[in-house]
Amino acid sequence: MFRSHNFSAGPSILPTEVLQKAQAELLDYKGTGSSIMELSHRGPEYIEVDAQATARLKSLMGLGDDFEVLFLQGGASTQFMMVPYNFLGEGKTANYLNTGTWSKKAIKEAKLFGKVHIGFSSEDENFGRVPANHEISHLEGAEYLHFTSNNTIFGTQYRSEPESNDIPLVCDASSDFLSREVDVKRYGMIYAGAQKNAGPAGVTIVIIRKDFLAKARTENVSTILSYPTHVGTMFNTPPVFGVYFFNLVLEWIENQGGIKAVEQANEAKAAHLYAEIDKDDFYRGTAHADSRSRMNVTFRLPSDDLEKQFVKEAAALHLDGLKGHRSVGGIRASIYNALPRASVDTLVDFMVAFRSKNG
Repeated sequence: MFRSHNFSAGPSILPTEVLQKAQAELLDYKGTGSSIMELSHRGPEYIEVDAQATARLKSLMGLGDDFEVLFLQGGASTQFMMVPYNFLGEGKTANYLNTGTWSKKAIKEAKLFGKVHIGFSSEDENFGRVPANHEISHLEGAEYLHFTSNNTIFGTQYRSEPESNDIPLVCDASSDFLSREVDVKRYGMIYAGAQKNAGPAGVTIVIIRKDFLAKARTENVSTILSYPTHVGTMFNTPPVFGVYFFNLVLEWIENQGGIKAVEQANEAKAAHLYAEIDKDDFYRGTAHADSRSRMNVTFRLPSDDLEKQFVKEAAALHLDGLKGHRSVGGIRASIYNALPRASVDTLVDFMVAFRSKNG
């Protein structure tokens, strides 16, 4: 079986074992003679999958009964709108940290529903870093503080939760979800598109604390866009295959030893790659050292022509998805949970050879 070294930023690599299990069950799920995609979302087979995924996620993340788990659709982009739609309104303000393209999109949506206080922005530094806690300004009485935990385009990541002045954190964790342990008690809400670390595109995981959920608007709101609508019920057909696959990924994480074990593997992969980047000036990291992402490693070469050559020669060796985002250029190696250490080793070996030939 051929599998490329897939460094794509998303949709991205999935665990081979999970793909194989889904393949084996695709036509006949547990003796039903039907695919999980062909069975009713209100039938016992899918109800069991949904319940398993919820229980596994709560166990892996240490979520107590004070959290609800929702499986929605529309990706993080829909959550950019749903969060302020539910929690802002006339006279209400939220604090936002602006650390990249996705933060800007979230801020744009929030301004449609209430006031936004920008507590930090690194836009004038080309989003090369995330803030230290002392750099964050807080507006008293804000409903929540929103941040993007990992910035895929610019290769930056928070090392830990930002200081929020005791207001609930709301996090877009799409690109580092389940890649490391988090302090769940700090959060009012965590949301993530699945297509980086948790499954295929199409399912969005929303984790929301009950006391924060209780503050959601209930008057003059769209039924489908109201978070309470989706608690404890299946208001509309969920992304069945996405939730099924997410459940398999959670099982895979359990088999790796849990989130802590996955975090340690991710740290080792990132350290190996950054060590090669830092050897000399041929490769140049784009993010400040204390803000570097362990999920998306971004770097430049001495010229645009060399970068194009790097991507072309890497692709010939099945090192795929290394071209940087179109808005910034350069090289980006996305090293999500499912990417094996062997793929990082192969990339580093290629980087050594490429530098020797062109440096």
